[in-house]
Amino acid sequence: MKHFLRMFVQVCLYFYCKCLWRCLKFVVRKLTGRCELQRICYNTKPGAARTMKIEASLKGSKSKRLQTSVSVHPDAIEKTIDDIMELKRINPDINPQLGVSLQACLLQIVGYRNLIAEVEKLRREPYDSENPQHEEMLLKLWKCLKPDSPLKARISKQWCEIGFQGDDPKTDFRGMGLLGLYNLVYFAEWDTEIAQQVLSDSLQPKYSQFSKAEWEKKKFDKAIGYSFAIVGINITDLAYNLLVSGALKTHFYNVAPEAPTLTHFQQTFCYLMHEFHKFWIEEDPLDIMEFNRVREKFHKRILKQLQNPEMALCPHFAASESLINM
Repeated sequence: MKHFLRMFVQVCLYFYCKCLWRCLKFVVRKLTGRCELQRICYNTKPGAARTMKIEASLKGSKSKRLQTSVSVHPDAIEKTIDDIMELKRINPDINPQLGVSLQACLLQIVGYRNLIAEVEKLRREPYDSENPQHEEMLLKLWKCLKPDSPLKARISKQWCEIGFQGDDPKTDFRGMGLLGLYNLVYFAEWDTEIAQQVLSDSLQPKYSQFSKAEWEKKKFDKAIGYSFAIVGINITDLAYNLLVSGALKTHFYNVAPEAPTLTHFQQTFCYLMHEFHKFWIEEDPLDIMEFNRVREKFHKRILKQLQNPEMALCPHFAASESLINM
């Protein structure tokens, strides 16, 4: 009975707040002469703060046309903006910048949804050793990370040197499919120096290119190593969950002036991989069995950072300077 009353009160409170909010919006519009979308665009600077408010306003609208505007095809965005302006009775000649601002926001909102679909497709595609393209990418990963050490055979214990579990890496991609390979190759190809350094540092001293004295000088003597490739696939999973949960909206809406792309996602992976490595060293775990604890703590730290609407995780990749105050 208590549970039923609690639920009843919560439902009543929900509808009361919803009606109150709509009444408040109506009053504010009458006082200012502007709808909520206009007030957001004129009072909030471009980036995540504006786009997320626009997205929430459209999704929370009582109009089905506005609710569905966040899921239109990219080619239909211009027409959607015209429909919104018409529905809100906004004269585009008097408010020319509003259409431009709404278009920029919708490109980001729709682009984020499409990015999730693209990433999900890669995640669901299994690694196929019979596919020449898959094999070529895998070999490229080795060449980028170990340019001075030729791979003696496709099936080889050498793969363990870059952090795979056995002599054939294809079995390690089961969890994240091709997405894990795409991210590792991107990191190794476009951030080669950092990727090679992270790989070197991740190895135990006996495998490291450093002498024991150099290792101790770098303060890695107490650090427990980890499997570079396996951790890369694990960080891919972390990035994927941040994307699907919507947590990465803050970052992408700040760094992508229009639609976020797979490249933006891969750049974010590079940042997360590098930051996790530094975090692992700082945590100084006793053994590899502490990996899940360290990963979860790192995950919470990233989530906390993404709660800041002005957050851009990897400013060296940021395109936020291209965002003009429209």
